[in-house]
Amino acid sequence: MTQTVEANCSADFLIRGRKSAFKTHSPEETQEIGVRIGRQLNPGDVVALIGDLGVGKTCLTQGIAHGAGVYQDQTVNSPSYILINEYEGKIPIYHIDLYRLERLEDIVDLGLEEYLEGDGICVIEWADRMSELLPENHIQVKITGEDEFTRAIEVLPVSAD
Repeated sequence: MTQTVEANCSADFLIRGRKSAFKTHSPEETQEIGVRIGRQLNPGDVVALIGDLGVGKTCLTQGIAHGAGVYQDQTVNSPSYILINEYEGKIPIYHIDLYRLERLEDIVDLGLEEYLEGDGICVIEWADRMSELLPENHIQVKITGEDEFTRAIEVLPVSAD
């Protein structure tokens, strides 16, 4: 069963196998959901972001990074052209954007294993392009634009258990 709460929710929601759903009405609210996700992440976690172009994946990632303790003086932006940004903080964040890579072979050639198996947190935009390569345990986040400002965000911890 899906728990639906507004962006000002306060409970921990990354419970194995339990889907959580949120509606946000501004980029700031989307970032706040990201902050709440980031606060619950641990080294080695992988967050797989799925959603259309311009729906708020980078905005959510900004919140995740700050919630996970990325130093405030670092700007979190889309690595679309360089593919991977690394951010320092309490836990390193590896922000991967696969937008420009459509073939699985190109993604394999990136050698993402060091990030996926590392001590940081991997946040992957366009993760559906590498679904076969994702670890069995990861957090899937699907973002859908309902109108110009409203976003539906579904968070589902995926587990091999």
